[in-house]
Parts: sequence; structure tokens; C-alpha cells
Amino acid sequence: MATAKKAAKKPAAKKPAAKKPAAKKAAAKKPAKKAAPAKKAAPAKKKPAAKKTAAKRKPNAAFMKAMTPSAVLAAVVGSAPMPRTEVTKKIWDYIKKNKLQDAINRRLINADEKLKLVFGGKGKVSMFEMTKLVSNHLK
Repeated sequence: MATAKKAAKKPAAKKPAAKKPAAKKAAAKKPAKKAAPAKKAAPAKKKPAAKKTAAKRKPNAAFMKAMTPSAVLAAVVGSAPMPRTEVTKKIWDYIKKNKLQDAINRRLINADEKLKLVFGGKGKVSMFEMTKLVSNHLK
């Protein structure tokens, strides 16, 4: 019977030992949970501040300066002096109106006769290259 008591004591001794690390893990999780809500509250304060700074942003004066288009570009956008941003908008309006955007690769523009003169004789131009080529026709 003495051996039966010793056998009964050994598993009982192991179980409390197993509970102690579990208790430490549970205690470690509680502070982590307390810290998590504090982090979530901090970003909420930063978002409204970002919106306020966006409202204060001013456009670059170089983009807003009225530029006179060349005779070739005037055939597409008009001859009145206008800012670069307006020139780009009018060119895109012309491209969309005449369906000159490539169907497969939407970044490419298929130039018609008027745009070929603006693009220096190129038949296909990427939208990023377009702004460079158009700037050559602004004074």
C-alpha cells in the first residue's frame, strides 16, 4: 500500500507544477491586453490631425501659372493661356472623347493626326511620356 501512496503522490506533484507556468502565462497575458487598447486609442487621435493638415495644403504656384500653348497644341486644347493642370485635363478629355486610350494597355495612348503632331510623330505614347511631350509645346 505504501507504493500505491507514492504513485498517487507523484502525479499529484506534477499537476500543480504544470499549473504554475500556466498561471504565469495567464498573468503575462493580462498586461498585454491592457496595453493593446491604449495603442488603439492613440492612432485615433492622429487621424483628425492629418485631415487638418490636408486642408491647409496650397497648390504649387508653378502649376497654376498660365501658359500659352503652341499652335499644334492649340488645335487640341484651345489657344487661350491656361495652367498646366488645365492643359492636361483638356488633353485627357480629348483622348476619352475620341477613344484614343489603348483597350489592352490603358496606360498607352494611340495618337490620331492632331496628337501625333503634339507627340513628335509617335503613334503610341505612354501617359507618363505624354506630359513630357506636351510640356515642350507650352510657353
